[in-house]
Order: sequence, then C-alpha cells, then structure tokens
Amino acid sequence: MHLSRLILNPRSKEARRDLANPYELHRTLARAFVPDEETAPARFLWRLEATANWQQPQLLVQSQTEGNWGPLCDLPYYLQGEVQEKRFAPEPWLEQHGSYRFRLQANPTVTRDGKRRGLCSEEEQLAWLARQGDRHGFSLVHALVCNSVMQHGRKGTSRLSVLTATFEGYLQVVDPHALRNALCEGIGPAKSLGCGLLSLGKD
Repeated sequence: MHLSRLILNPRSKEARRDLANPYELHRTLARAFVPDEETAPARFLWRLEATANWQQPQLLVQSQTEGNWGPLCDLPYYLQGEVQEKRFAPEPWLEQHGSYRFRLQANPTVTRDGKRRGLCSEEEQLAWLARQGDRHGFSLVHALVCNSVMQHGRKGTSRLSVLTATFEGYLQVVDPHALRNALCEGIGPAKSLGCGLLSLGKD
C-alpha cells in the first residue's frame, strides 16, 4: 500500500474551499488516482489530521496504487512543500495477539427504521467501535473518543452532514487477515468524506 502526507496551504482559495467541504476535498484528491476525467478513481482513504497548527493542515492519504500528485502540485499555492510518500505492507508486522496504537476517524452510525443515524454519545460511539473490532479482527485494549463533531458540506445543490468521531488508543490483533482487510478497505461508512482510515503504530 501507499501512504502519502500532504500539507495544504490555507492561503489558497481552492484549499480553503476543500477544507470547508469534505466532498470537494475528496474530489480534489481523486485527481491523483485517475488518468482522465471519464475514469472512476481507484479506491483510496484519507483523513484530515487534527493538529494544533491550522496554518499547516495535514492530510493522510492511503491507496493501493501510487498517487500522481502532479495535478495538485499544479494548483497555484495549494500545497506547502513536497508530498511525502512511502510504501508499506502490513503483513510482515501484523502479529496475532500483537498490541498496537491506533487512530481512526469514523462515522459511527446505526440503522433504525431503514435510516442511518449518527451515534452522538461517547458510550454509544465506543460500543460501535467494539462491534467493528468483532467484525474486523481486533479487540480494544484501551480506547477514547478524542474528538466528535458534525461536519457539513455540499454536493452540488444538496447539503451534506456527517457525524465524525476520532478514536485513539490501543488494540489487540485477534484475526490478522481480517484486520489487514480493514486496513486496506477502511472501517464504517462515509469513506469518501474522510472517514474509515485506520492507522496503526508500535511503541
């Protein structure tokens, strides 16, 4: 897999538009994964990192294929500095019963009466994350909700609202194959709006 770190420039009009609208940000990032405007982009996951320095908004982008960041570099003043890229494969270091630090920004929801509804309380959000662990091959050792906000945007004339929760903590591997799939495919809904990217790290 490929992992890229981009730093946006809030002085750019296009960057400010994208930072205010996750749908537009996804459309801009998709330019790196299409050969032309008629082709659907390859699957990629992304997350706008919560940092204290909003003069340097950071994006993480994970993809199965290498991104062509030339179209974004060509946007006047859109990026600050060069795109940092690396390749990684989770299989060699994803150990059965291994413990890892994690970060996940997700859209915790439940379907009731045929409608998807956001889960607002911390207790409900952590219970949702535990259920995701049962599905995706991990158990929670320690987890907290470090941020939970309602994000708003527009898709054409339609308004978008998505509840996001940022989880951090430690997890333990139960099923390496299932967890590997979750790392590649993402967790939960609203992946095109910056949700679902699970990041792991060793102490």
